[in-house]
Amino acid sequence: MDFMKMGVSLLTEHFGGDVSDEQADSALSGLIGDGDGGIDIAGLIEKFTSGGGLGDMVGSWLGDGENEGVDPTQLLEMFGGDKIAEFASNLGVDQESATQGLSDILPQLLDQGSAGGDLLESVGGLDSVFDFVKKLF
Repeated sequence: MDFMKMGVSLLTEHFGGDVSDEQADSALSGLIGDGDGGIDIAGLIEKFTSGGGLGDMVGSWLGDGENEGVDPTQLLEMFGGDKIAEFASNLGVDQESATQGLSDILPQLLDQGSAGGDLLESVGGLDSVFDFVKKLF
């Protein structure tokens, strides 16, 4: 599964054509990219669970139940103002709109990516998931 393509699609759809695929790709690469043209899913999950303290929320995105929402201010605190400003600049939108877009797409990205077990493979298999779960407790 190509998480970057999925993220680009979700982000451009969120902005209804005001953001191009190239802008979305650049913005996502700069904020949550893995350096190889993909999204660093494991790093993103770790950011939410360790520094962000939002493990239960991420668990809702990875599970089969209802997805909890993430507040844009939580993302601003977690990523930092400079990173969010760069993300917004790459999108060509204001910071508030960019953060709101990110808060709308991240739950969908991880939720859709976790369906069918593809996310398990992308984060390094079962051992990595066990390591992730250990950090929650």
